[in-house]
Parts: sequence; C-alpha cells; structure tokens
Amino acid sequence: MSNWVLILGASTGHGGATAVRLAKDGYGILGFHFDRGDAKTEAEETISKVRELSGGECHYWNTNAAAEENMDKFIPKIKKIIGKKPLKLLLHSIAFGTTTNFFGEKPVTQRQMDMTVNVMGNSLLYWTQKLHRAGLLGQGSRIMGLTSEGNYMAMDGYGPVSVAKVAMEAIIRQIGWELGEHGITANAIQAGITPTRALTKITKKWETWVENTKIRNPMRRTTTPEDVANTISLLLHPEADFINCSVIYCDGGEHRSGIF
Repeated sequence: MSNWVLILGASTGHGGATAVRLAKDGYGILGFHFDRGDAKTEAEETISKVRELSGGECHYWNTNAAAEENMDKFIPKIKKIIGKKPLKLLLHSIAFGTTTNFFGEKPVTQRQMDMTVNVMGNSLLYWTQKLHRAGLLGQGSRIMGLTSEGNYMAMDGYGPVSVAKVAMEAIIRQIGWELGEHGITANAIQAGITPTRALTKITKKWETWVENTKIRNPMRRTTTPEDVANTISLLLHPEADFINCSVIYCDGGEHRSGIF
C-alpha cells in the first residue's frame, strides 16, 4: 500500500464514511476512535467494512486520540506501518465535547470549555506538529478538519463546540500558511446539518433541526456523511494541490439559505 490516511474519529459519522470511501479509493486507513457500549457495536461494523474494502490494509485503535501521551505512543507505530512515504491525509473528525449553554441552570464550566476546545480544536494542531516532526507529512499531504455553521451562528447548547470549531478553523489557516511552502495544505470542510449520533448529543430538538433543514436547504435534504466523504475524496486529487487555508462548503448551499 503506497498511500495512507490518518483519521481521528474514524468509526462513525463523517469520519467513518470517509474511512469507507477512501478504502474504496485504494488508501490504507489508520483510524482512531473512542467508542463504548452501543457505539462500539456500530464502530465494529464500520471497521469490518473498511478492513474488507482495503484488503486488510487498515489499523484501528480504540483510545483517546486527543491525549498527548497517545500521540507520542502511536506516532512511532504509524511510522513503522507506512514507511518513509508521508501521509496523504490527516483528518480531524472528533465529535466529543460539552454541549450546554454559557448561562442558565447548568452553565458551562472552565474545565468543560478547556476540554471541548482541546479535543475538538487544539488537538489537530498537536497532531500536526508531532507528525511533521516525525517526517510523516510532506509534499501533497492534506490536513483537514470538520466545521459547521455553528462557527458563526449562535445555537442552543452549542457555545462550547462553536468556540472549538472557530479555534480549529484558525489553526487550519495557520497550518496552511506555515506549511504551504512544503506542499502541505490545510482546509476545513463545513458540512450542513447531518443526522448523526453526534447531532443527537448537541440538541434534544435534533428532529426539528432535521425537518427545518429539509425546508431551508436549496436541495431539500440534509447533508449525509457520504457527501462529506466524497468531498474529501475529491480534495485528495492532485488537481486540488492549490486549495489551501480555506473553508470548503459541503451542504448543498445550506449556509446561504437564511435564518436557521
């Protein structure tokens, strides 16, 4: 296997769909996930599919990818697996954080804010730094993270995640600006409202969000994880080498459709 991708959050949702799509495209898959209980069963189904599609060229680790000690532990293993050729993609698709308001009965705490911003934002920077130092990023490598319209729109319970997404977008811009001269690009993918397990954790009104989205989206449907996976697949082609420091919209025009 000549080309490998590393996906943080590779078992369900956008990350899981991307792992499946890129395995079909012929990439070797390195995936981190952090699943317990019912989610673990769903994760195992994805991993089984990826393993079959990739001809066994996949490695999954069920552990906290945002923990620095795990970065230090697994990067040498990754280097041993892929050899000297740099990763084609580092995708940050971790959807784990606190969803609550800043004020009210249960206002967000400093510990919750720090955790959410680190896991869903800052950890992308630390992974990129460590992979770059290890020589695992080079000409043609892509750094990508997933964002949402919550990066500029206030939503009930979304405040901590919104801060994390804004931080991640700033990190991505800076990575692309600093590493662009080495042929390494960094971009954020802004997906539309997608009915995933992560959405149910954000709001109890997720079914209403989904129905409203079908009305306001120009294409009259919600985004699917496969839509996002297809976009990422396209961005790995050489023709996308000059796309850098940008937010790529994958939402059918939803972000232009007016008030949520």
